[in-house]
Amino acid sequence: MPMLLHFGRTQWASALKLSCVALMIFLACPVNSMDVLVPPQIYALNGTDVRIPCAFTSCYKLDPIKFAMNWTYQETSNSTEEMFMTYKNKITPLKSSRFGDRVIFSGNLDKNDLTITILDVQLMDEGIYHCYVRNPPDRIQGHGTIQFIVLTELPPPRDSTIAVAIGASVGGILALLILSMVVVKCIRRHKNQELISDEQKMEEEGKADGEGGTEEATKQNVSLILLHCT
Repeated sequence: MPMLLHFGRTQWASALKLSCVALMIFLACPVNSMDVLVPPQIYALNGTDVRIPCAFTSCYKLDPIKFAMNWTYQETSNSTEEMFMTYKNKITPLKSSRFGDRVIFSGNLDKNDLTITILDVQLMDEGIYHCYVRNPPDRIQGHGTIQFIVLTELPPPRDSTIAVAIGASVGGILALLILSMVVVKCIRRHKNQELISDEQKMEEEGKADGEGGTEEATKQNVSLILLHCT
């Protein structure tokens, strides 16, 4: 089962993402069209208050007189949809045996935000929620579908001790490997420098010996010439 999202921060982040996407689509709207933006799934803890976000984008400004909205609930994909909130000149929550007065409108029509809030979530609230939008002169009716899942308890937190230990071990091993590579590289460089130094010394000594031998041979030749002349 997917992990339960943290209600306040996560759902606020979802609403923020929907708002950002709506803004980008609105600014780049190439033709007269409508898009309804909703999260595909929402997880809620039994007994909590949960926001169900719905926003729409349109190339036309919302006209309160022509605008229409419907929120419906469907127990399963094969069940009949039950309308529990509508807008026709004003927001009108519809009382039902399922929700009673537990559903309130928490959006902002000026920002194309049609979010609702379910108070004191019950197990029977689990199901499929539909957000329908009509904003003439858009010819298309927008529609968003949300799978609402109610949990009786939070999933147990994942034990991160093993992960931390493994991460620390891997980090230590990598550090040792890097240190070893650095040490080996330094030793090789030092040996290369020593070899180069030794070769340079040998070359210098060879040159010195060669120069010394040539000078001695020259002295001997001069001596022989002097003896011959005498």
